[in-house]
Amino acid sequence: MAEQVILTDPSKSSVRNLALLNAGASITIDISTPAGQKRKFNTFFIGYLPKKYLLIEFPEANKLGSFSQYIGQGTVITVRGLIEGRDGAAVAFISSVRQTLQIPSRIMVLDIPNAVKLQQLRSSVRIDTQILAKVKIDDVYWQTTMTNISVDGGQLDIINGEKLVLAEDKIVDIVVETSEGENNLKLNATVCNIKQQVDGLSFGVKFNQVIKQQVIELLYLALAPDD
Repeated sequence: MAEQVILTDPSKSSVRNLALLNAGASITIDISTPAGQKRKFNTFFIGYLPKKYLLIEFPEANKLGSFSQYIGQGTVITVRGLIEGRDGAAVAFISSVRQTLQIPSRIMVLDIPNAVKLQQLRSSVRIDTQILAKVKIDDVYWQTTMTNISVDGGQLDIINGEKLVLAEDKIVDIVVETSEGENNLKLNATVCNIKQQVDGLSFGVKFNQVIKQQVIELLYLALAPDD
């Protein structure tokens, strides 16, 4: 019964929320370099021992690249994972690496976090993502990255989009390709909050008559393991 109390009060941050992540669940981790460069990687949650430590699998070496040198004792990592069977809920927490293991596989041993936040997918909550997509603007498709998402909308970044003429209230179509390729997710949206960036363009979108299940599918897509 205690878990039900946690689930119905998403404003609470409780370490007990770790129990909502199943062993083998797909997660994303954020890693920052000493210079402030930040990257997200997909990996898997292995499990945890209450009040002791938790285990996550190393991302694939070819995905980590040079970031592997920054994973060691004391490295601070942000972890996010979707909860199976919940209607668009995710857990998020910050922890630090206690040690790394090479046997039986490459594993990170993390400290038990002080708090684990349960995020219900609703209009007031935006969940960070790194979803690759295409956005159709004036019959031209641009490569974009969805950097966060909620039921009502999200944030898109377009690299090398300095010459793109975009106005608020403009209607655009967002296409996210699935691994199957046949059931692409398509969202119609209205542009808002345009910001010019050094290397491109960032803007918010408000979904038009979006089906909540589509947003949930996007979140699961964001946490799907890399091919």
